[in-house]
Amino acid sequence: MNLGIAGRRALVCASSKGLGLACAISLAREGVAVTMTARGAEVLEAAAQQVRDATGATVITVAGDITTPEGRALALAACPAPDILVTNAGGPKPGDFREWSREDWIAAIDANMLTPIELIKATVDGMMKRGFGRIVNITSGAVKAPIDILGLSNGARSGLTGFVAGLARKTVAHNVTINNLLPGPFETERLLTTAAASARGTGKTAEEVLAARRAANPAGRFGQPAEFGDACAWLCSAQAGFVTGQNLLMDGGAYPGTF
Repeated sequence: MNLGIAGRRALVCASSKGLGLACAISLAREGVAVTMTARGAEVLEAAAQQVRDATGATVITVAGDITTPEGRALALAACPAPDILVTNAGGPKPGDFREWSREDWIAAIDANMLTPIELIKATVDGMMKRGFGRIVNITSGAVKAPIDILGLSNGARSGLTGFVAGLARKTVAHNVTINNLLPGPFETERLLTTAAASARGTGKTAEEVLAARRAANPAGRFGQPAEFGDACAWLCSAQAGFVTGQNLLMDGGAYPGTF
């Protein structure tokens, strides 16, 4: 399928690795000019070159922390009028809510709720004026099925979900859609890191922990980042203009509910 977005401009946040990088690759493959952001300049440039080599697309890099006003200003200066916005930021630390301070909560809300809202605020009016826009927020499967040790993420990302639910109904008449992609267990560096941490607490090896998690998933495996990237690209397509305010869960069937 030709997704009809060749020549469009995209700002893809936190895209030097993992799911953000996968989204950048899938969009670039469709002929989108991509601006990639991440905190580490060296890793970011290596990722951008990977995208260029794989797709031949134009790729701009912006090194900076997208969760700060300064980082957002840099990204928007490099891509001031994106047709496509993919918001993404690392999740906050796990733990027991009794141990979290007000500063921990504010940091989580800043990164995983207010940063996407600020980026949407900076770009959505231009999208509506031009008559095309696709906004995809990478959140978490924990929004649908909360994980007790991820309370900071559960709370902050659920706040973003509620905000999007209202705004997405106001923008769609202008061919601007806003949706959320909710990843479950994908084979990324973050998943490998959390598995290693779990292994240290149980006496098992990291591979044993990973094998058990794979077996527990109805799909019998972890998701591949490319699958996630392609789902993002479709939500950004010309054909997806009637899909807005939705939460697309990609978890291999782990969530057992009907709704």
